[in-house]
Amino acid sequence: MNAIDLLEQQHREVEELFEEFESAGDRAKKKKEQLCREISDQLAMHAEIEEKLFYPESKQENTEEILRESVEEHLSMKRILSDLLEVGAEDEQFDAKMSVLKEQVEHHVEEEEKELFPKVRKALSKDELEDLGDRMEQMFERLEAQGDASAKIPGQTDAPSQI
Repeated sequence: MNAIDLLEQQHREVEELFEEFESAGDRAKKKKEQLCREISDQLAMHAEIEEKLFYPESKQENTEEILRESVEEHLSMKRILSDLLEVGAEDEQFDAKMSVLKEQVEHHVEEEEKELFPKVRKALSKDELEDLGDRMEQMFERLEAQGDASAKIPGQTDAPSQI
């Protein structure tokens, strides 16, 4: 699969999880915690394939600034996720933290899809995007098989990833 298509597909999947979270209702604490864990795992794996594969291979003079901003946004998201994983749905700030996380993810996705991806499509050939997508998919599947991807998040909140 093309690398950008893979990332866009993952963006849609996370958007659906956020919608499910929002429609769960105020009393659905266990369901919200389960969805928070699922969102956290998906975002952790997504960020890892971006930071280790997609961003380094997308780094060009015209993408460097947005990539630097992207890893800062990942760091901010990881900090919120770390808080969420620590407090749980019983915390009075849980829903507010999830709302802020959703807003940050939406902003990040919009920038990637409108600014970064068009530049990467121009810079990399179809074959390069396919090869990169295959490697990203394999890494994602390995991370998914390991399970509990969000467990790494608290250890990734000190500094942004290197690109």
